[in-house]
Amino acid sequence: MVSEDDLVARLKAYEGRAAAVSGAGKDPVNLPMIRHWCEAMGDTNPAYEGPDAIAPPTMLQAWTMGGLSGHTGRSQAYDELLGLLDEAGCTSVVATDCEQEYVRPLRPGDEVSFDTVIESVSDRKTTKLGTGYFVTTRTEVRVGAGRDLVGTHRFRILKYAPAGRRRKEKESEGKEKQSAGSGTQSPARRPRPVVNRDNAGFWEGVERHRLLIQRCTACDTLRFPWLPGCNACGGPDWDTVEASGEGTVYSYVVMHHPSFPAFDPPYAVALIELAEGVRLISNVIGVPYDKVRIGLPVHLEFDSYDDELVLPVFRAREEETV
Repeated sequence: MVSEDDLVARLKAYEGRAAAVSGAGKDPVNLPMIRHWCEAMGDTNPAYEGPDAIAPPTMLQAWTMGGLSGHTGRSQAYDELLGLLDEAGCTSVVATDCEQEYVRPLRPGDEVSFDTVIESVSDRKTTKLGTGYFVTTRTEVRVGAGRDLVGTHRFRILKYAPAGRRRKEKESEGKEKQSAGSGTQSPARRPRPVVNRDNAGFWEGVERHRLLIQRCTACDTLRFPWLPGCNACGGPDWDTVEASGEGTVYSYVVMHHPSFPAFDPPYAVALIELAEGVRLISNVIGVPYDKVRIGLPVHLEFDSYDDELVLPVFRAREEETV
């Protein structure tokens, strides 16, 4: 059995070692990807359009991503570090945050290359998700034959052992065994939302049965999901408005697979356009999944799934489904 001190020492020995060397972006910076990004983010800044377009700075990581097939250049040291954490029982992973620094804008046609270093590994930390270690990597993004620096991307993950979940599962299993004689069974728990400093106010509103939308105090632009700054003017200051609760189904998919114990497929997952103009993903209730359609009017309700979890859902208006 490896002691905690020995494990931390082994983990910290990877600090400063390369995680990727001479990686290359799979595509040059290009207008179609910029357009898709801006449409998804609702960013209408004219600087990202036309013959003199630049790429949104926050796309920095997007040009380095390897997709499902991954990148060449990933180091053995990084794989060893993750393997060591797996052996220590930290088999789950969640991205926690990123920090970016920009030197100059990227433009269509730029060929991106990058190097990544394991910047730090934390001591053992206990979080709501479980106990584990924060691993921070630093990626320097460069362009051209001279490999001119255009930006730096720090990315932090938590590799953790979900002990709390296992404990709750065991408790649930015990309750199920106790109730087996009566023919009842405890339902599986819904996944918990990831709450951070940027979206905490939204979830606090949901707990009070209020659907809050961010509003930029500089240009009055509404935005969802919650962001630290305005995607229209870049302003950092904001307040909130409460949604009226009226909306329509903008688009939807029907989930058949994979199944999850807390859900009962098939079911519809819808992109709801609120009367205020922003969109969010939720469930449509009060109508069979095969009756959901684009343009279906819905109104907001709040559903309590257990003693801890409240979620906004949208009920189809009865007059539109008969």
